Amino acid sequence: MRTGQAIRPINTRRTPHSAAAVGLAKRSIVNITRLPSAFLPSVLMPVFQSIAFAGTFFAIIQIPGFPTDRSINWFLPLGTLMGAGFAGIGIGFSTIRDLETGFYDRIRLTPAPRSALITGPLAAALIRAVLVTTIVIIVGLMFGARPTHGPGGVLFLYVAAAGIAALGTGWGLGLAFRFRDMRAAAIMQLTFFLLIFLTDAQTPLFIMEGWLESAARINPFTNIIRLARLGFLDAPITSNNIWGGLIAIVAISALTLAFARRSLDRLSDS
Repeated sequence: MRTGQAIRPINTRRTPHSAAAVGLAKRSIVNITRLPSAFLPSVLMPVFQSIAFAGTFFAIIQIPGFPTDRSINWFLPLGTLMGAGFAGIGIGFSTIRDLETGFYDRIRLTPAPRSALITGPLAAALIRAVLVTTIVIIVGLMFGARPTHGPGGVLFLYVAAAGIAALGTGWGLGLAFRFRDMRAAAIMQLTFFLLIFLTDAQTPLFIMEGWLESAARINPFTNIIRLARLGFLDAPITSNNIWGGLIAIVAISALTLAFARRSLDRLSDS
């Protein structure tokens, strides 16, 4: 250093939380165009699932007391939630890639608040979930799906999809921070499939029997699926069905996001 040269002070200012979160969310959304193979499955899978299930099990509507006369109305919300869930845990996949390549270490060295490393990806997952939900609804309408309670009823499907994306993001990030490699990916997918299909995903509760009925009744994901279907069934919308789904979303999302934050703190301290 030259004599008399002024020493520049080190910039210790932290990046505002909102700026850091928006930046991380933008990066995740931009990656959709750069790496479409990581996003397309979360769109194609729910579309295929909704159409395939509705066609294969079309006779399900002949069951006495079945709550709709269109099989696509029963299976479209399920497919949508599957896509929204993978939009959420897909954030975990991306985080694993960043951890394995060392890019995430560079992110953690920035002066961004730790909380932004959660809220930024969460915002991206919610945007992805809205895109997936909209696409699945449009395709579903083309194949005969008809909302039974107008546009307001469809709103419940968006709320449920956003909730599934939020809890999926927390679960995916938490596992990614814990395992730091692709071992976490298998756990993310397996647990999500189990929780979704141990519900009334394919058949109503009143015709289920045995241990599966018991599991579906205590599984909080049953309430979320019930909320998602409110706008597509002939049954009236009741406050019990609404609040049951909303409480399940808030409770599970809070737990998984807290798990993600705790795992991030452990990662930073290691």
